[in-house]
Amino acid sequence: MSFTLIGKHEKDSRANRDGYVTAMEEMMKADRNVVHIDCDLYNCINTAKLEKEFPGQCFNAGIAEADAVGVAAGMTAAGKTAFVHSFGCFASRRAFDQAFMSAAYAKLPVHIIGSDPGVCAAYNGGTHMPFEDCALYMSIPDAVVIDPTDYAMIHCLTKKLAESKKFSYMRMVRKGIVKVYDDGADFEIGKGVTLKEGKDVTIIASGIMVDEALKAQEALEAEGVSAKVVDMFTWKPIDEELIVASAKETGAIVTAENHQVNCGLGSAVAQVVAKNCPVPMEMVGVQNRFGQVGAQNFLQEEYNLTAADIVAAVKKAIARK
Repeated sequence: MSFTLIGKHEKDSRANRDGYVTAMEEMMKADRNVVHIDCDLYNCINTAKLEKEFPGQCFNAGIAEADAVGVAAGMTAAGKTAFVHSFGCFASRRAFDQAFMSAAYAKLPVHIIGSDPGVCAAYNGGTHMPFEDCALYMSIPDAVVIDPTDYAMIHCLTKKLAESKKFSYMRMVRKGIVKVYDDGADFEIGKGVTLKEGKDVTIIASGIMVDEALKAQEALEAEGVSAKVVDMFTWKPIDEELIVASAKETGAIVTAENHQVNCGLGSAVAQVVAKNCPVPMEMVGVQNRFGQVGAQNFLQEEYNLTAADIVAAVKKAIARK
């Protein structure tokens, strides 16, 4: 792995979805067996350009997510490397049985992409706001589940998923995300990355919460608290070695996720900690609630998904040491 941390808390001028689209374009040029299946969302995910350039490698299944996953499984069985996309709510809840039976159970490495997870669904509201998408896919044996951070990571991991030969689910924000890593960064599926070293507490975050964790680290440093920050973009298989080492080094852990804490990153980390090195833990994330309509910044405040919430959780965890 290699990366350059930007850490300026600035929005990327590019749409996040184009990290996926550009990676697919590069793979499609190199291999005609790489295919993309969409659910009438070409314009939303910006894959219309792929359909124009590679008409024989792009397929629109319409508003029929279960069928789309079934088609992807069939293509994979025939030797294709198939990616299938829909909004995260439909890519998980609506298509789960087909993903489980037609793809994962059949040991077919279909790659499912769910866009705008959690509060990132914003004005699409609670019906389109999956706080449980990763939980569903984490329940599948041998699945790979990823919550990537930004454009550079999505570009890298899309290619790594194609190489993995594993059934996978990757959620991603479509637009307007903070640039955390410089282009050309290289990541390894199943391995978290340490962004900041610290000795008092470890903050383990993913997705949109990575930048919030970095903001929290800066605020804590100003108060004399030394926080280690880890980007745990792979939720399954999770990096147990890094979690255990961090627990031993800092003696307290706070997780931060754009997902239900009782069935997501927080619970996955807690299982590792409880089994190997019990330390005080706090979890920042959605606390047993449904979604609602609103701007993303409002929703992050509403669901306590901010740097200030991480700082408060860190203080609680340290007080329990």
